[in-house]
Amino acid sequence: MVRGNDFLKKLGIEDINHGGFGGEWVGSGPELEVITPIDGSRIATVRQVNEEEFDRIVERAHAAFLKWRTVPAPRRGEVVRRLGHRLRELKDELAQLVTLEMAKIIAEAEGEVQEMVDICDFATGLSRQLYGLSMQSERPDHRMFEQWHPLGVVGVISAFNFPVAVWSWNTAIAAICGDSVLWKPSSQTPLTAIACTKIAEQVACENDVDPAIFSLVIGKGSTVGDRLLHDRRIPLVSATGSCQMGYRVAQVVGKRLGRTILELGGNNAVIVTPSANLDMALRTILFGAVGTAGQRCTSTRRIIVHESLREALVKRLVKAYEGIRIGDPSDRSILMGPLVTRDAVADLQNAIRRVQEEGGEILYGGEPLEGAKYPGGHYVKPCIAAAKNEYEIVQEETFAPILYIIGYGNKSATPQQAVAELEEAIALHNGVPQGLSSSIFTENLREAELFLSHRGSDCGIANVNIGTSGAEIGGAFGGEKETGGGRESGSDSWKAYMRRQTNTVNWSTELPLAQGIKFGE
Repeated sequence: MVRGNDFLKKLGIEDINHGGFGGEWVGSGPELEVITPIDGSRIATVRQVNEEEFDRIVERAHAAFLKWRTVPAPRRGEVVRRLGHRLRELKDELAQLVTLEMAKIIAEAEGEVQEMVDICDFATGLSRQLYGLSMQSERPDHRMFEQWHPLGVVGVISAFNFPVAVWSWNTAIAAICGDSVLWKPSSQTPLTAIACTKIAEQVACENDVDPAIFSLVIGKGSTVGDRLLHDRRIPLVSATGSCQMGYRVAQVVGKRLGRTILELGGNNAVIVTPSANLDMALRTILFGAVGTAGQRCTSTRRIIVHESLREALVKRLVKAYEGIRIGDPSDRSILMGPLVTRDAVADLQNAIRRVQEEGGEILYGGEPLEGAKYPGGHYVKPCIAAAKNEYEIVQEETFAPILYIIGYGNKSATPQQAVAELEEAIALHNGVPQGLSSSIFTENLREAELFLSHRGSDCGIANVNIGTSGAEIGGAFGGEKETGGGRESGSDSWKAYMRRQTNTVNWSTELPLAQGIKFGE
């Protein structure tokens, strides 16, 4: 275990940790060595769950659900409120662990933990707003309405890049809906999952609630993950990851007619029109493309810029990239940490090779960084490449800091012509398989409204004069096409975690049928 990290002990992280929780901590499966991407050193070890332990944990989570669903929703909200309070108290320690385990810069790690606090606050209020509708019946002296009931055990599969926020988005909402949660985190970030589960366990026990409503299974996807997908005791699986993973989840869970919430890959673009505020666009692109070292589903991957601005924007972007401070993400002066694995570095190098083979040009960066300043980590220079939207590599999501510059329009177009050319930019924007997040920078109202209209962005998130990343918890988060169609977090996303029931009460002494049908007369 790394030395000098008292925050690990405060979070209950030991040298050897059990990887399963369902009211009690277990783990007698293979050992998992947890390595920090910062310098390649060992943090701790996790004993993963085996298949028999997985089955016991699911059984406990289901039993906990049967009790939890009987608790009034506002009372469930109070438990979630207290969970948020405890997360707020441990914000600094949790952020340090996120940075150590995943290598997100400390400012972003603090923001991710704040998302957990915020969603708990949101869910607390929501616990008094699980509204159904009252409808007018066509039959006299009948009342027709709908209500929402708890669903069951919710399986949550999270990715390494947001090791705590995605769990909280699902867990806080599922908990106030009366569900229990079974969390399978990424094997690259198991310690943050153990820390959060221990916090939730303590809060549950303090409030006389079965802590198995916050269950955890750490294990291989080929064994534990596969069993989770097939298990009929888990009516809903919320999965965050690659499009390839999403296809597998949808097929397996759908085959048993289970539900899924899929949050998959993104290939997010920013359109920069001639009227754009370049100062704002530059700052937004920099954060969107380089934040989390390009390892966000909402990272900015493509810049679709009008030819009249292309040269100026590229020049400013290259200068800004040259000033990016790369290094240890726990240092607050650093803007970009390492990639999570050596495979991620290899993926970036492969993308660079492919874009060049297809006719593109590397405008800046992409080289691995080594030497005494980057000991044992997976550091790279972020890359800018001139490309065309139809390149095969541009159609894919490379989970690394590579940004494609794509031009549109005529350099000498008049202002009126430039507005008309936005249709071309939108076609390029939508011309990828993914549909998560999108943005346009413009000072023109017609351009902004077109981009947000049914003829505009085909993404689940569409923004004007802000970037593709940094979504707030109050809005529903998710995307279309190969992004999976799922929605988490705010708005009415809670409905996915409950089952809808339509009710009709006949308070008359007659039995009229709907549609005026006469039966047996």
